[in-house]
Amino acid sequence: MRLSLPQFTSSDRNPDRIAEVIETTTVEILAQCLEPEDLSFPVMPPFGSWVKSQDEESGNKVLGVVTYVKTSPIDSVHRARALGLSLEELREQQPQIFAMLKTEFQAALLGFETPSRGNNGSSRGQIFQYLPPRPPQIHQAVYRCAPEEVVAFSEELGFLRTLLQVSNVSCEALIAASLREIYRFRKGDRPWLVKAGRELSLLLKDDYDRLRYILSQIHG
Repeated sequence: MRLSLPQFTSSDRNPDRIAEVIETTTVEILAQCLEPEDLSFPVMPPFGSWVKSQDEESGNKVLGVVTYVKTSPIDSVHRARALGLSLEELREQQPQIFAMLKTEFQAALLGFETPSRGNNGSSRGQIFQYLPPRPPQIHQAVYRCAPEEVVAFSEELGFLRTLLQVSNVSCEALIAASLREIYRFRKGDRPWLVKAGRELSLLLKDDYDRLRYILSQIHG
């Protein structure tokens, strides 16, 4: 029997709400994508994209980067098999397929933003680029980060050190993907990219091959 996550109609679900936390640790979260209303696969966040959730107790907004995405059968005993059908044919002939699959992703936690106090007329709280005191709890909503949130968070570059320590994935490819998204959100801010390159150079201790590999992918 399938146990579905709570679902919402298109009229009451925030379009940036894409998933729900199903496992949580100090350094990362595992989230399951919410099911779409039509016969299609859930929205799969891109590798290296920025997402956010919340620690309800403190009110901290926790930011992270997607490190791994997986679509698999709900039934862990039986693997999916090739059917030789297009997506349109699947919808017509095997519509139950879409209810038998789940999409999950892992996100490395890079920092957090405290609730705004409104003292300076700013709508933003204080940003910290280290692991939050508490990760988001299970069943917390996960959202895509808005461009302005990523731009504000990336004013400082301490998160690059955390990305270099992410395991079970190519950290060079991960850094390149996350910087690509920031660079796009910053509308091709070249001085910022140069600043990021210098920071990476310090962190990589003049390993120019790795640095060149990362920066060569920024415009990909």
